[in-house]
Amino acid sequence: MIDTHSHIVWGVDDGATSMDVSLTMLEIADANGTTDIVATPHANPKYPFQRAVVLERIQALNQAAGSPKVHFGCEFHLSFDNVDHLMENLRQYTINGKQYLLVECPDFHIGQHTESVLRRMVDAGVVPIIAHPERNPVLRQKFTRVEEWVELGCLLQITAMSITGGFGSSAKTASHRLLDRGLVHIVASDTHDPINRSPRLSEAREAVVLRCGEEVAEIVFDENPRAVVDGAPLLGGKRMSWQPPKWYQFWKR
Repeated sequence: MIDTHSHIVWGVDDGATSMDVSLTMLEIADANGTTDIVATPHANPKYPFQRAVVLERIQALNQAAGSPKVHFGCEFHLSFDNVDHLMENLRQYTINGKQYLLVECPDFHIGQHTESVLRRMVDAGVVPIIAHPERNPVLRQKFTRVEEWVELGCLLQITAMSITGGFGSSAKTASHRLLDRGLVHIVASDTHDPINRSPRLSEAREAVVLRCGEEVAEIVFDENPRAVVDGAPLLGGKRMSWQPPKWYQFWKR
C-alpha cells in the first residue's frame, strides 16, 4: 500500500514530535504493509511550510529507516489570502514536485471563490487532491459540491480511520456514502503519531474490500496512490464505477 497523506516529518507541525517518533511511525507503517509514504506537513498560518527543512528531514528518514520510502509533499490549506502565492509557486508544494497537490479546505466556511481557484490550478496543469472531505462539516452536508469538484478534475482523498469509525459516526457515514458514489480516489492515513493517529491502513482496506470489493481496494490503496507519487495519469476517469459484492447487494435489499 502507498500512503499519500502523513505528518511523519518531526518538528514542523502537529505531527511527529521527534525523529525517534517519526521512525516509530515508519516501523508501524512498514509492518502494516505500506511501501511508500508521502510526508505532507501542514502549510497554513499556524504552521508555515518549511520546504528546505522538510526535504532535509525526509532524506534523514530515508537513510535511517530504508522502508517505507518517504516522499515529499505538503497539505496546503486553501484560503483567499494565499491563492496568489500558491499559483506563483505551485510546484514548490506538489507531491514530488509533479502535478498532484494535497489541498485542505477550511472547516467552517468555504467561499464561492474556491471553485475558481481549483479551476485555475487545473488549468495550470496541477491536480488538486481534496483532503478528508468526509471530516469537513461543510462539505459533508452537501456532496454535490465535491461532485462538481471531481467533474472539474479534482481527486478526493478520505482518511482510513474515518472508514473504520475512528473519527466518529458522521465521518464514517460520510466516507461510506462517498465510496458508494464512486467519489473516493485515494484512502490515506493522515497519521500524526504512532498511537492515536497511527499509519495503519490494513483495517480500512479490509473494510473497503468487504463493502466495495478487492478491485476498488486495489485502486484506492495502491494504483491511484502510486500514480500520484510517480506523477502518472490516474486510471478509471474522474469518477469510479463499481458494483458492490453480491453479498452486499443482497444485504441492502
